[in-house]
Amino acid sequence: MKRVHVAAAVIRDSAGRILLARRPQDKHQGGLWEFPGGKVEDGESVLAALARELHEELGIRVEAAQPLIQVQHDYPDKHVLLDTWEVTAFAGEAHGAEGQPLAWVTPRQLGDYEFPAANQPIVQAARLPRQYLITPDELEPAALLQGLQRALASGCKLLQLRAPNLYSPEYRDLAVDAMGLCAGKAQLMLKGPLEWLGDFPAAGWHLTAEQLRKYAANGRPFPRERWLAASCHGAEELELAARMGVDFVTLSPVQGTQTHPEATPLGWVAARELIAQVNLPVYLLGGVGPEDAQRAAESGAQGVAGIRAFWPA
Repeated sequence: MKRVHVAAAVIRDSAGRILLARRPQDKHQGGLWEFPGGKVEDGESVLAALARELHEELGIRVEAAQPLIQVQHDYPDKHVLLDTWEVTAFAGEAHGAEGQPLAWVTPRQLGDYEFPAANQPIVQAARLPRQYLITPDELEPAALLQGLQRALASGCKLLQLRAPNLYSPEYRDLAVDAMGLCAGKAQLMLKGPLEWLGDFPAAGWHLTAEQLRKYAANGRPFPRERWLAASCHGAEELELAARMGVDFVTLSPVQGTQTHPEATPLGWVAARELIAQVNLPVYLLGGVGPEDAQRAAESGAQGVAGIRAFWPA
């Protein structure tokens, strides 16, 4: 069965809200909500198709867009490739030019809408920022919390509390303080034994590759309302993460790092090929910084993650 190539858009307004459209009842997956877009015609670029479809469907002209995520999904009656772009600037006032109902919703409200199955990774990608901050491991707790405050003040929206040099009781105390700082400002991801999950219900969890291999067969350890991530280093771990139903992953190392000088870098070409194999938001990690965000997006990644290059001085 031929795979239908579809250009889809996560359209954001100046307030950060995202535009959804409802599919007609008589169409495939009718009645469900979707990210606007349509079929890419033969010989047409994805961006050209996106601009054409959004003008026809919504009456807007795309002024700024960049790749967000590609999703391949097989329905019983249809195979699709959703080539999804994030539209951050457009001209005109969006309206249902074909009579379709529209809704502007916050990223948090996306979970209240019913989407076709192929859209689930897009929902996750639309809720995630382009950068993922990981805390350094050589700082004392007081200095680490001060750095977190500076990062939050500068607009950090997603961060992982990584402190392998601390004993478990110290880490747990630090996690409580970090959760207080992040409340209402950013999503905090913790690391540690899954036995701790019940003690930090508001936090997301970032699994090590070892935990991923150990627990993947058991599926998600908690419902979708809570963020779950995993560290991956190759195709096998990416497959395990997808099977487990994680929300996003880090893929590393892209390039050589001071933290893990013994690890063989993947390189940008291999990273791009690995990303294309999974329907997951992927943060590239290892030897990358904020200046690599555009290259990461063009490689199919959600964005970039890091420690030293992202930690506020």
